[in-house]
Amino acid sequence: MIQVIVAMVLFFIMMFGIGFILNMLMKTTWFPMYLFIIVLVPLMIWGTWDKTVSFADNFTAFTIIDILPAITALIGAYVSGWTIQALRKGGYKMF
Repeated sequence: MIQVIVAMVLFFIMMFGIGFILNMLMKTTWFPMYLFIIVLVPLMIWGTWDKTVSFADNFTAFTIIDILPAITALIGAYVSGWTIQALRKGGYKMF
């Protein structure tokens, strides 16, 4: 259980940091969330896909241990967008 908690914290921090940097460079607020949903989630599903099992069995093979880090990474991407938006409203022009 400790490994799951550590993974969740690391995924949150990683997506927050990557999202924050992407938001600063590209001047977009919610791009990291779209990137996560459009690119990273399908890559995760494709990487674990087993062609010898049925479609339903592939999706039911994901457990809560697989899903929790992905959810915390999505939350990290959201928080980075929210942070950038708050900094822009606060008058910081570099963000």
